[in-house]
Amino acid sequence: MSRVKNVIIGFGKAGKTLAVDLGNRGETTVLIEKDSKMYGGTCINVACIPSKKLADLAKKKPDNVDNAEYYTKSIQEKKELIAKLNEANYLNVQETENVEVIDGEASFISQNEIHVKLNNGEEITYEAGRIFINTGSTPNIPPIDGLKIDGEMIHTSETLMDDEEFPEKLTIIGDGFIGLEFASIYRQFGSKVQVISNNDREEFIKAIDYDVAKVVLEALENMGIEFTFNANTTKITNDMDSLTLTYDQESRTEEIQTNKVLVAVGRRPNVKGLNLEAANVLLNEDGSIQVNKHLETTNKNIYAMGDVKGGAQHTYISLDDYRIVMSDLFDDGSYNLSERNNVPTTTFINPPLSTVGLSEELARGNGYDLKVATLPVESIPKAKLLGNTIGVYKAVIDANTDLILGTVLFGEESHEVINIISTAMKAELPYTILANQIFTHPTMAEALNDLYGNIE
Repeated sequence: MSRVKNVIIGFGKAGKTLAVDLGNRGETTVLIEKDSKMYGGTCINVACIPSKKLADLAKKKPDNVDNAEYYTKSIQEKKELIAKLNEANYLNVQETENVEVIDGEASFISQNEIHVKLNNGEEITYEAGRIFINTGSTPNIPPIDGLKIDGEMIHTSETLMDDEEFPEKLTIIGDGFIGLEFASIYRQFGSKVQVISNNDREEFIKAIDYDVAKVVLEALENMGIEFTFNANTTKITNDMDSLTLTYDQESRTEEIQTNKVLVAVGRRPNVKGLNLEAANVLLNEDGSIQVNKHLETTNKNIYAMGDVKGGAQHTYISLDDYRIVMSDLFDDGSYNLSERNNVPTTTFINPPLSTVGLSEELARGNGYDLKVATLPVESIPKAKLLGNTIGVYKAVIDANTDLILGTVLFGEESHEVINIISTAMKAELPYTILANQIFTHPTMAEALNDLYGNIE
């Protein structure tokens, strides 16, 4: 048995950052990762970085190019980028003094002992004073007859981005943020895209107000994406050269033919094989690891960080989890989950959809007196320069305090502008600061003058 100060399970954003920090503090640290393709975590290898790379390449696709040829080259370019980032992340951690990266699968054998089955067939056991779980999440696979992820015709978001064969027709099960991003990407690559949703049309993107959601839906439909609502997928049949997808809709059964299927119905915490019971680490009902505000599990010597602990699944949340853990370990613990608020999000469709804070509906439901303003993106000069005036901005203000309760931006470069609003909210600045701020011109950010200047 090998004794170390720290064991980190999983090479995600929080885990790798924590490993380097602990190593630099002189603490012996072992970082265990079962898949060498995941050095750096989900975001870098199978999620936000590769998908945004493809989104950028799809948006830049020339009109006169062969769709299949351009798509294959794009996937290859994505693979080259990810390979470089994967290696760079490995070297950054492995070359840190006092830190060792171990390739293998970890499982608990007691409250402070980890057994590792190394990828080379050997086995080793570690005893650690502190253990950190950062194993991320994995795609949900619904119980649909005939559904088997093969990485060729039936995909998750992870496998589709490695498939170099262009899908003339792509059918997406699920209209969540992952499904919408891929619908936008593959439509721009030239695929015929159909999205199968079990929600009502009026429930599209329930996280935002429907007056904005219907603008998003209209934009996606105008791109040529077909949406089928109130549909429950019941069966997938492999016909060798194509797939037949069967779904029930309003008491009738329909069938469609497609080249490839993407299953995009969310992700679940990845705890398989960890044997958490041996460590007295309990789970929530959704399968995520129970944590307190300091990210301690039900075993006080074990922390959980990132997607595996539940909640919002973003790499920047995982990074902030690292900050919370460090505050608990080496400071007074004053920075914790109770201090985290107004976290911005972006769905990288075309144009991007970005949000922070409360929707109007949720704010009214919470009893706030509101001021509300909207602004069409077509009125923004920079949007005209960029050649895309699709979208709308919406702001929700507390009428009693003038504080910003929430904002949604559907328009070009919203993923950058939303950070300004998030910062203002965290600083508890009144909306008038942004209404009167001097912004550079021409920019999408300067439209905040008009958005917040229209508050009544």
